[in-house]
Amino acid sequence: MAQNPHDYKGLILAAIILAFGGWFGLFLVTGNTLPTLGPRWLFFFLWSAATTGSSIPFLWMLNRRFRSESYAPPNVLLRESLLVGLFASTSLWLQLNRMLSLTLALLLAAGLFVIEWLLRLLERNVWKTG
Repeated sequence: MAQNPHDYKGLILAAIILAFGGWFGLFLVTGNTLPTLGPRWLFFFLWSAATTGSSIPFLWMLNRRFRSESYAPPNVLLRESLLVGLFASTSLWLQLNRMLSLTLALLLAAGLFVIEWLLRLLERNVWKTG
């Protein structure tokens, strides 16, 4: 088993802040405001933060289990969790408009998966000196 060359302290701190801040903010927004324009945008922002922060530990476990290298860098985990937050916010927005279907959700997830796959392919093929 290879040694871990990465430091995850900053990522863990970011995950805790995003998750707790997002979920606590959602609790406050849904309980204390009317769904006008400002609180609705705040709701989407907090939903994105909450799902991004909550998905970091799960993505770390998935990368640890299924990645060919043994450790994913923190920036890759953060990027993947931001894509999860983007998927969750887009799905929520589409569901509020009654436009979300299973087919559309799967196509959106597949599109985001392809974007991440292409970014990883690009990162792997970058020429590194030294």
